[in-house]
Amino acid sequence: MKLLIFIIVYPLVWILSILPMRLLYIISDFFRLVIFNLIGYRKKVVIQNLKTAFPEKDDKEIKNITKKFYIHFFDLIFESIKSFTISEKEILKRYKYKNPEIINKLAKEGKSIALVGAHQANWEWSFSLPLVLDLHVFGAYTKLANKYFEKAVKSSRSKFGITGFKTSETVKGIHKNYQNNIQGLYILLSDQSPQVHKSHYWTNFLSVRVPIHTGAEMLSKKYNLAVVNYCAKKIKRGYYETEFELITESPKDFENYQITDKYLEITEKNIKAQPEFYLWTHKRFKHKDKYEQWLKNRKASQ
Repeated sequence: MKLLIFIIVYPLVWILSILPMRLLYIISDFFRLVIFNLIGYRKKVVIQNLKTAFPEKDDKEIKNITKKFYIHFFDLIFESIKSFTISEKEILKRYKYKNPEIINKLAKEGKSIALVGAHQANWEWSFSLPLVLDLHVFGAYTKLANKYFEKAVKSSRSKFGITGFKTSETVKGIHKNYQNNIQGLYILLSDQSPQVHKSHYWTNFLSVRVPIHTGAEMLSKKYNLAVVNYCAKKIKRGYYETEFELITESPKDFENYQITDKYLEITEKNIKAQPEFYLWTHKRFKHKDKYEQWLKNRKASQ
């Protein structure tokens, strides 16, 4: 059955992928009109997230951000489809890197790097990073249930030089590289909400107390990785500019969670600058009322 689904669906995806971007955006607009206006895909989640994150904004502002978000959201889906066949020349035209010298300087000094970021603008096209960086790039990915799509997606994402780690094997992969003195850059998106029972740290994110992923900080300290933030900003439809910001070259000099706090500070700033381009469809604040219970359980287990 999985093979049959792949045989039916993948050719359609590939045909869409070879279409020019201007045509893909026309298709994107059509799907947005149908799915957003008629079906309302996750509309309640998006609006509730925005109201929680920006309590100072009135209903008119929230409605405006929501509309812009869905235009971008469907564009992102078709930009991701375009990834299957996009050329090196076109992606470098559409996805520019403002200051890769920050990374390349660290690479020249022999450092490995934890590249932290958020689901802002277009993070999918960051698979083009090896085209501008002077070290090997590794990215974590979630394994797909359909092994045929898994192979196709993995091949697409690695065509410019990224090596993929399954999310469950990321730590093992970093450890192996560390033992073998293999220098690398590791893409670690850290803005989604962890499971409550697996969380170690809660703090305010967009003025809401929520559990926070701290894996990037933990790995940077354990393997002495420089920590750099990256953020893609949308310039216009189909065009992005990614900027790097050094958080630290010496993670072991920081107290616990200071690196995470700095990352969150940068992420908040970037979200507030372009709120319509953040991924609001995931339930980022679903655990916001569970802190007291988490704290109680933690104290009881000590």
